[in-house]
Amino acid sequence: MDEGNIVVQDGDGSASVNGVEKRVPEGDGVSFSSHKEEDGDEPVALKRQIGLVGCIAFVVGTVIGSGIFISPKGVLQNTGSVGLSLVVWVACGILSTIGALCYAELGTCITKSGGDFTYILLSFGQLLAFLRLWTMLLSVLTASNAVLATTAATYLVGPFFGECCVPTVVIQLLGLTLIAAVFFCNSVSVAWSNRVQIIFSVAKVLGLVIIIVSGMVLMIQGKTENLTDGFVSDLEVPLSNIPLAFYSGLFAFGGWENLPTFTEEIVQPSRNIPLGIIISMTIITGVYIMANLAYFVVLTPAELLASDAVALTFSDRVMGSWSVVISVVVALSCVGASNGSSFAFARILMVASREGLMPQILGMINVDYLTPLPAILAMFPIIAIMMMFDVSSLINYISFTQWLFLSIAVATIPYFRWKYPNMERPFKVPILLPLIFIICSLSVVVISIYSSPADVGVGALITITGVPVYFVFVWWQKKPRWFTDSVDLVTCFLQRFLLISPQKVKL
Repeated sequence: MDEGNIVVQDGDGSASVNGVEKRVPEGDGVSFSSHKEEDGDEPVALKRQIGLVGCIAFVVGTVIGSGIFISPKGVLQNTGSVGLSLVVWVACGILSTIGALCYAELGTCITKSGGDFTYILLSFGQLLAFLRLWTMLLSVLTASNAVLATTAATYLVGPFFGECCVPTVVIQLLGLTLIAAVFFCNSVSVAWSNRVQIIFSVAKVLGLVIIIVSGMVLMIQGKTENLTDGFVSDLEVPLSNIPLAFYSGLFAFGGWENLPTFTEEIVQPSRNIPLGIIISMTIITGVYIMANLAYFVVLTPAELLASDAVALTFSDRVMGSWSVVISVVVALSCVGASNGSSFAFARILMVASREGLMPQILGMINVDYLTPLPAILAMFPIIAIMMMFDVSSLINYISFTQWLFLSIAVATIPYFRWKYPNMERPFKVPILLPLIFIICSLSVVVISIYSSPADVGVGALITITGVPVYFVFVWWQKKPRWFTDSVDLVTCFLQRFLLISPQKVKL
């Protein structure tokens, strides 16, 4: 790779180097010309149609999921005091913002979509990039989507059943319907996916604002007894548990890393990616801290620890019969987070296909809707199957790899600073920031090994299972003729059935 140049192979067997096309050897894929190209209209390619508001809504809508309604209990449980809990929330916001700023530099100097999959691929090779994709496929994004859909369905139907137990089949069917609606929207229109993300982001922030305002009004009225002596703990919590509090807090901030997964669809990415990250992370951190403060104004530490759904306990205490509003907000938060993560993962699969690490069909887009239709559809059966089981433990198994791969991706910054010093960097962070993030991320990994060795062992085993899959389906080029012919037949059929074509990539 030349300094400052990112080489991208196009779906038609060509490559572009800084926008200049160069011919490369063609693969085994089947070509498909769209009517748009034949008529001389726009090429079959994803459009740049997501602006600054869309970037902000994507980060806010993806990060604010179920975490802020669940994690306060875990943070308090492992700190023991109100004051120290708030300090942990501030620290988690700062660390997440540092990581997001590092991704902003990567997203502006590497103009390809794919996010950390692309950064790891360009810096450390195919195997590590494939393992990152493998863990996302098995849990980080698919299983988390299943949990988000299940949570949303639970909160939506809960008020209708009152004290009765909600049948599991009802939750599964409604959750599956929500996922189908999200995937349908992502399949037919990028613009509509963007609008849905904006609407849901505004709705969930307004819901949290209701919680914040309620807490602030009570605090102004003098209800501050829970905040008095905030650093005095009634719980016996060893200092060794503090890292586990960070783990819970960082879980609530998860999702900021997904914005650069669709860099190729962002208008003026060199401007909108950094601005979108700075504005959205400021909003998220401020809302999280104020929401936790509101929780502590209304609930004692003991009451908060006894609650399985802090926001609902809060709303029952403050809003009475209107607490159903918060149930709807939690559901919208989960659906919005699912929409954002599904949108991002489809782009990762598409880029992985383009780079030869996934089947060619996943890198194609619909010629009418100009969306990565095959990549979106490929996720649906996986998530549908996962919704039939309790996959929360699977997420716990793989969580430590999330921070491991985040640290590897951010390590691209010092590596590229050394190897490609003249690369154009529209947005550049001080080198100290990626070093701080790498150290902190690796600390989370080490802490995970110490605190949950069994979960880490299972997660490592799941990750390692991707190695033979990589060598058989990616590294091994001389596959039997019957296998390649079968793949080509399926690819050709799906191209005609789904009206999809390789895209023309011009970065």
